[in-house]
Amino acid sequence: MNKVVSTVAAVALTFSLVAPVSANTGVIDEKLGAPIVVYGANLTAEQKETVKNALKITSSDAVEEITVSGKDLVKYIKDGNPNARMFSSAKITQRNEGEGLVIDIVTPSNITQITSEVYASAMLTAGIENALVEVAAPNPVTGHSALVGIYKAYEVSTGETLDKERTDVANDELTVATQITENAGIDDAKVAELLTAIKQQIAELNPATREDVEQIVSDQLSKFQIELSETDRQLLVDLMDRISNLNIDFDQWSQQLSDLSKDIEEKFGSFIAENEGFWESVKNFFKNLADTVSGWLK
Repeated sequence: MNKVVSTVAAVALTFSLVAPVSANTGVIDEKLGAPIVVYGANLTAEQKETVKNALKITSSDAVEEITVSGKDLVKYIKDGNPNARMFSSAKITQRNEGEGLVIDIVTPSNITQITSEVYASAMLTAGIENALVEVAAPNPVTGHSALVGIYKAYEVSTGETLDKERTDVANDELTVATQITENAGIDDAKVAELLTAIKQQIAELNPATREDVEQIVSDQLSKFQIELSETDRQLLVDLMDRISNLNIDFDQWSQQLSDLSKDIEEKFGSFIAENEGFWESVKNFFKNLADTVSGWLK
């Protein structure tokens, strides 16, 4: 998977542009409650300590600790495997209304498929907002189980119950994003920006039919100059058609997605453009070199 942009470990998707602050103060916020740390149930004792260190959790920190297992996977994801092995872990700290999401992958080399911006996009789909989320794993894993842990921690910390249809669609979003990135050779940040743009159009245009959704997808693929296989294109249309039928306040969602889109563009837009330009120049160099050598041999 292309991880060029993922060298930037933390993506501050704050919407209100409030800088993240450390939650390890040892003091419980009586309004928002203590941070929740959720550990993958299959961690060994040694691995759990590694995760604690990565999340900078000490014995003096005021945190609540829980675990996430395959049974939780079934709760949040349709057709989930109750025997799934869970390793990736997360810490979630509630933030005030309007402060938005801050996603920090504190072990970026060990979360191999999911990036901060993709996590953020999926969390909005699931209905999670206004939280500092830190993700960690003791060894290389895809990172999918961390999202399930975040769901569980969010419910524990807020007392809310997430809509299972939304959490299931959000999981599909991670899968589709990963597949597009790998199959089409597109950078993670660009895929996240594409998904966010399509969702924003759905929120604003309120498509009535699958054909309307398919047109939105086609328009955004053209805008971003992304070519997909017919299989991947249909997967994307299927995902977005499900999203269009979710029970969401699309007026509010549109603004959140707009802020997310701006944040991704501001943080990664110029970086991606520079790298694309670099690789284009490399390709042209070798093409010109081949042409020159061919001319010599004639």
